[in-house]
Amino acid sequence: MGRGPSIEGRKNAEDAKRGKIFTKLIREITVAARNGGDPASNARLRMGIDKALSANMTKDTIERAIKRGSGAEGSDNMQELRYEGYGPGGVALIIDTMTDNTVRTVADVRHALSKHGGNLGTSGSVAFQFARIGEIVLDGTTPEQEEKILEAALEAGADDVISASGRTTVLCAPENFEAVKAGLVEAGFEPISDDVVMRPANRVAVSGEDAETLADLLEWLEELDDVQEVYHNASLPES
Repeated sequence: MGRGPSIEGRKNAEDAKRGKIFTKLIREITVAARNGGDPASNARLRMGIDKALSANMTKDTIERAIKRGSGAEGSDNMQELRYEGYGPGGVALIIDTMTDNTVRTVADVRHALSKHGGNLGTSGSVAFQFARIGEIVLDGTTPEQEEKILEAALEAGADDVISASGRTTVLCAPENFEAVKAGLVEAGFEPISDDVVMRPANRVAVSGEDAETLADLLEWLEELDDVQEVYHNASLPES
């Protein structure tokens, strides 16, 4: 009779996943700190620290990343690179990376796309379909709560509030992101996700084999060490 994964196996898998998340967060903090190691005057660094603390990263680890980025503990040679391309079903993709080896990174990204029926595009080939925007998501919201969220969000500087199927998404300009998030928290709401993202103007419905291939591609890309974020304009089936 077959047995499922051992407790040790599951723990190792969870540790590996946690390690990947920490690596991405450390890179973000390090690069953000290049523009100043004081989070009070560096919004990107503040956001990176908030994410790291939410992931239970220790303050010592965060401090080391800040020092490395600000040059207090030597310099790092990380580069930020954005790749644009298309996946199965004509889905537009933006792939943000941080790397110390651009040859390796572009080869890895190109391989992932070609293996899943996609291809790399030129710079600007899909970016026009996206806008950089603050996105704060709250789940399990009732109609009464949605009214309160709308009021608190607009008062804090949000541009739009979208509610559907018990989930509310608050959209705002990147420069208003922290104020809007703080306004929602102060009103008693805890987001399930909050970030400044590349949000598509329109979404492409993808189903069947294309949806399965795209899901596999997105997982493949996110597993790559150099990939920080992946954005797409697909509307995938709930399942």
